[in-house]
Amino acid sequence: MAHSRSAKKRIRVNQTKALRNRMIKSALKTTIKRFEVAVEAGNKEEATVNFRNVVKALDMAASKNVLHKNKAARKKSRLASKLNAM
Repeated sequence: MAHSRSAKKRIRVNQTKALRNRMIKSALKTTIKRFEVAVEAGNKEEATVNFRNVVKALDMAASKNVLHKNKAARKKSRLASKLNAM
């Protein structure tokens, strides 16, 4: 257990950041799942709209350092190739 005031504050800050990261990751996974469901169904229009949302969510997660920027770029590339293969 932390004893100093700064260590206690650090624990609180880490908990709030972890919660924020978990929320962003969960929302990201949901948008990716929607895109993949649309691709599996063969719905090109819905997949295109969902792809834009996925790109936006990935860029936002990378800008907030929830994901590494290269991982976000790799994920976007792989999802774009799925969309183009339709």
